[in-house]
Amino acid sequence: MAMQAYDKEEHPFAPFIRILGKGKKGTRALTREEAYEAMRMIMAGEVLPSQLGAFLMLMRVKEETREELAGFVHAARDSFAQPLDASPADLDWSSYAGKRRHLPWFLLSALLLAENGVSVFMHGAGGHTNGRIYTQNVLRYLGIEAATSMQEAQQQLLSNRFSYLSLEHFCPQLFEIIELRRIMGLRSPVHTLVRLLNPFNAAFSIQGIFHPGYRQVHQEAALLLNQPHVSVFKGEGGEVERNPDGDCLVQSVHEGILSDELWPALFQRRHMKADDLDPQQLVLLWRGEISDEYAEAAVTGTAAVALRLLGKGDNQEDAHALALDYWNNRDKQRF
Repeated sequence: MAMQAYDKEEHPFAPFIRILGKGKKGTRALTREEAYEAMRMIMAGEVLPSQLGAFLMLMRVKEETREELAGFVHAARDSFAQPLDASPADLDWSSYAGKRRHLPWFLLSALLLAENGVSVFMHGAGGHTNGRIYTQNVLRYLGIEAATSMQEAQQQLLSNRFSYLSLEHFCPQLFEIIELRRIMGLRSPVHTLVRLLNPFNAAFSIQGIFHPGYRQVHQEAALLLNQPHVSVFKGEGGEVERNPDGDCLVQSVHEGILSDELWPALFQRRHMKADDLDPQQLVLLWRGEISDEYAEAAVTGTAAVALRLLGKGDNQEDAHALALDYWNNRDKQRF
């Protein structure tokens, strides 16, 4: 990211750092307008590296408000806006956390929806945290090529109803900031805002978070951004994956109305973490060559939450029944 030098007069980005770092009594949150302008400057490369580091870490300590998050997302989206007459995606699916304890079973959930007529656009980034399995590195086991541009992603959606695109290819500025995780040792607000980017402006968006406290911030930021249908929940490992061993609170926005829905655990006992995370098991499970009750429940349970968001079920039971029907009738030779 190109950062121009600046001297003599106070740098125009300095006031944003001052707002956040003035001390316990003097500091305050940014307004939505201030957050927009701060992120606009970051996206345009008008901020010095030292300023960027200070800003990100001050925000990390304070934690972003819904207004700040909405402003950040708005500015980021303005930097890569693609004029489209109609979105090629039905469902926007963010995938930035990576998995550590379990395989990314949610990928089969997304592909199951795609097989049944739902166009799923998945975006993410991989490799910024050691020891995690990232979606883009697992796709090849299923014979899926990741897109390398918004145009290619659009073509894949039209032909296959599924596409994965790395943040690197549609918003390299934010990708570079995410990569600072290795240097800073901490995540930054960018790890939060990327989940709300919805690059193709799909009518439906589903997001997974790791810390429960972020659920409501995502929900209310989506409301401020006028996103029509959004669901967010604490997913396994921070991804959009329902953990069938525990209760799952899904917080949503539907046409300006906020709602909360508790999905109960699917098992009474908890399952042990697998000893070996072999991505080839995703293929074997899809083909029916292995049996794994936890994995199948994660796949169908996640699909059910998405189907409920999409309005393809009047209640949890209907959504679950439809997800199970999709799974039982899948094309096992597809991958």
